[in-house]
Amino acid sequence: MQIGKYELEKFPVILAPMDGITDKIYRKICKEMGASLTYSEFISADSIVREAKRSFDKISKNDDEHPFVVQIFGNNPIIMGEAASIVECAGADIIDLNFGCPMKKIVSKGAGAALLKNPQLMIDITKNVVNKVSIPVTVKTRLGWDESDIIIEKLVPRLQDCGIAALTLHARTRKQLFAGEADWSYFLKLKSNSSIKIPIIGNGDIDSPQKAKDAFYAYNVDGVMIGRAAIGNPWIFKNCYSFLNNDLLLPPPTIDDRLSVCKRHLDELVMLKGERIAIIEMRKFFKSYFKGIPNIKQYRLALLNSTNLNEIYDIFESISRFAINHN
Repeated sequence: MQIGKYELEKFPVILAPMDGITDKIYRKICKEMGASLTYSEFISADSIVREAKRSFDKISKNDDEHPFVVQIFGNNPIIMGEAASIVECAGADIIDLNFGCPMKKIVSKGAGAALLKNPQLMIDITKNVVNKVSIPVTVKTRLGWDESDIIIEKLVPRLQDCGIAALTLHARTRKQLFAGEADWSYFLKLKSNSSIKIPIIGNGDIDSPQKAKDAFYAYNVDGVMIGRAAIGNPWIFKNCYSFLNNDLLLPPPTIDDRLSVCKRHLDELVMLKGERIAIIEMRKFFKSYFKGIPNIKQYRLALLNSTNLNEIYDIFESISRFAINHN
C-alpha cells in the first residue's frame, strides 16, 4: 500500500489514533511489535493554532518514527489549513483529517463525525488542507451520521478529487458509536468502484489475526486499522503479521511478557509525563494488559485503585510471584 511517497508492506496493520492512548510511548511499543503505521492522538486544530502546549506535546515524535502521522480535527477550513501547515513544520510526514470521531465532546463542536451531516464543509476543509501542505493528506471517517443517511459511497470520490492520498473507513455510523457490528459490505462497494484509486483502509471490529486476514481476502481492503483491540495488547500486531505473512498463529503472551511490557510502558510514561499523570493514564491499560488471565482479577483491581508508584511496583511483584506459581 502506498501513501504518497511512503510504501507500506503487503498487509499493513495500522494502530488507530486514540485520545489518551496513542502517545509517543505507546506508538513506539506498538511499532516494535509490528504495527505497520501508527497515528498520533487526535489534536484540535484550534489548539494548535493557539499554540496550546498540550497539543504540541502530542505532535512530539520518536526519533525513528517515520512516517509520522498526525491526526487533526476541527470545523473551520482556514484554521484546519493553518494547523496542518504548523503540523507539517513540526515534522509530520502525513496529516490525517478526523471526520469520524463520534465522541460527544468533539461532535458538539461541529467536528469529527458531525461533519458527516455537512459533507460540503468536509470537502472545503479537505481542499484547504491539501492546498496548504506538501505532505500527503488522508481522511478517517464513518459510513454516515445514521442508517438513514449513509453517504460514504458518494463521499469517497469527492474526497479523492480533493487530493487525499488514502481513506480509512470505520464501518459504522456515528449513531452506532461502537455498538453492534461494523458493516464491512461497504468495503466491497467502494473497492468495486473503478473510479476510486486511493487505498482504502478498513477499521471496525478487527480484534484477531483471523479477522485481519478476512478483511484483506474477503473485503479486498488495502490495509486494516486496529483501535480498541490494541489497547494494552500491542502483541496483536505481531500476531497479525505472523498470520498474514506466514499463516502461523503465535501463542498468547505469557504473564511475564505482559508484565515486562506493562512495566516498561509505565516507567517511560513516568519519565515523560511525571508520576501522577502516568498513573492516571496507565489505568486505561492495566485491565487490558492482564486480560484473560484466570484468577488475576484482584491484581487488576489493585492496579486500577493504586495512587503511587511504590504500590504499583509491589503489585507487579505480586503478579510476578503469581506467574511463577502458574507456569
